[in-house]
Amino acid sequence: MKLCYYLMFFCLGIVMNCNVYESPEQLVRHSYQSSLDNTSREYYVYLPKGYYSQKDKKWPVILFLHGDGERGNGLDELAYTRIHGPLYEAWAMKKNLPFVLIVPQLPMFGRDTLGISYLQNRSLSNVPKRLDTGVPTRAPFFTGPPIQSSPMVEEFPDDLPFFIDGWNRVENDLLAILDTSQNELQIDPNRIYLTGLSYGGFGTWYMGSKYPNKFAAVAPVVAWGHPQIIPPIARHNLPIWVFAGGKDLTVEKKYFYKGMAMLESLGHTKMQFTIHEDLGHDAWKRVYSGDELYNWLLSHSLKDSND
Repeated sequence: MKLCYYLMFFCLGIVMNCNVYESPEQLVRHSYQSSLDNTSREYYVYLPKGYYSQKDKKWPVILFLHGDGERGNGLDELAYTRIHGPLYEAWAMKKNLPFVLIVPQLPMFGRDTLGISYLQNRSLSNVPKRLDTGVPTRAPFFTGPPIQSSPMVEEFPDDLPFFIDGWNRVENDLLAILDTSQNELQIDPNRIYLTGLSYGGFGTWYMGSKYPNKFAAVAPVVAWGHPQIIPPIARHNLPIWVFAGGKDLTVEKKYFYKGMAMLESLGHTKMQFTIHEDLGHDAWKRVYSGDELYNWLLSHSLKDSND
């Protein structure tokens, strides 16, 4: 009789362990052929804890567009995309993000020939690594000028900012990557989010404006919206949270006000605008390391907006 009890408790323990098991996070590379020049490239897919152990779950997705300094050939240089943003937080810093992360790499488009120091002097040896125990030390914030007020810029050039060699050039690749992801991964088509920093923030504005029905919410970080691309975002009431750095001398806060005022005047009701007055261009470090942005993204769904 005692043997039966022992066997029963042993089997119960196995069942309980199976119920609580969560598959570990994984970072994998997916290949694709760019429609821009037919080259073979790769992008990262981060699979969160529990992805494989929860077979029936549909996961929310973040498509992340990196900044200028993380460009590359999409092969041996792809690791540069792990330096900043949600992927850095989830993989190197082990932040528990319940999203599938899709992280492509923007081609160089000749910018490595322009004498830009942060592109010429970078090294793959500086890419933060995922440690067996603990996490790497975070880089300090940039220093900046004293906090000061800034007037709103009223006049803008006709040309969109940072678009000659920006994410708009690989627009079709981004759409194809999302389509492939929807077909091959356990993702929720109603909870596809878009965010990016600096160059990637301008790409976020662009893709959000052109495909406002595709994303449940977007978050451009240290990148302002050109007045030309504001109307579609307002018309579809696309949830948007915009971030700026008060001490940012690269993408100054004075350029943000016009677009945000336009959204408001056009009746947009799902917008947020945050200026981190004490931070410079790398305000993204605070944005992506915290929980507020991710919780805000999860509060939005295309299903809700269509009800």
